[in-house]
Amino acid sequence: MTTVQLRRYQVEPGRMADFLAWFPALRPVREQYGFRLLFAYADEAADTFTWAVEHDGDEAEFRAVEATYTASPERAQVFETFPACISSMELGFVRDVLAG
Repeated sequence: MTTVQLRRYQVEPGRMADFLAWFPALRPVREQYGFRLLFAYADEAADTFTWAVEHDGDEAEFRAVEATYTASPERAQVFETFPACISSMELGFVRDVLAG
């Protein structure tokens, strides 16, 4: 079983390039904690960034590993250069309704 979290960010107008330059640094840290990045899409016309990350296990296990990841020194180091350009975000757990 895997759990997928869909993340959608509203990026401040004119700041998408800053965010996109920073975002790749996050991937290896997420992967270090067992997360897999499924996709990442930027809608520059609407200033939105949507991505999905999965982890083995159920939602409770995802949340537990995410709490460890969030408190990690590796994540803190990546966020030292975060451009602080997200004005809002929507997070939710999703399932593939087309999968058999």
